[in-house]
Amino acid sequence: MTWFRRKVRKWVAYRHHWFQKPGLRRLAPYLDRPAYWSLNRRKVAMGVGVGLFAGLMPGPTQKVTAVALALLMRVNLPVAVLFTLYTNPLTVLPLYFLAYAYGKLLLGNPAAGTMTPPPNWDRMSLPDWWHACLNWLAELGWPLLVGLPALGLTFAVIGYALTRLLWRWAVISAWKSRHCRTL
Repeated sequence: MTWFRRKVRKWVAYRHHWFQKPGLRRLAPYLDRPAYWSLNRRKVAMGVGVGLFAGLMPGPTQKVTAVALALLMRVNLPVAVLFTLYTNPLTVLPLYFLAYAYGKLLLGNPAAGTMTPPPNWDRMSLPDWWHACLNWLAELGWPLLVGLPALGLTFAVIGYALTRLLWRWAVISAWKSRHCRTL
């Protein structure tokens, strides 16, 4: 664990050099603040929660949402962006199905109706595929619209709590290890 912690601290220490590059120079006054790069248990745990919540937003907006929420809540920015990566092409459909079921449960009609089956994807051109995808998602409607933020919030709370517990366990273990060595 100490090897990882040293690597992360060294990586974060170079952030001043990153913001000297021409593309990032304009963002330095907004992003190069200690609150967004702090590695304490509260900032990291909140960053995990923000990232897990933002990860369920629609694809292109995940990282933008994570950055906006991290700046607004003054949490660890790299952790928030990193934890959006749990959604990828392999996990997004199962997560959206779970969000749909969660939304139906929250709306109080878990047995009402059946889920609209996905369109037949065989031999579709990309524009037709995209149009069929959007129509299918629109038919899913309210359960998905309610389920995505609710599931994101659930993931965020669980991620925050687990991060705080694991951090506490690591600190207690390190303290016990140091205490045993001194005796």
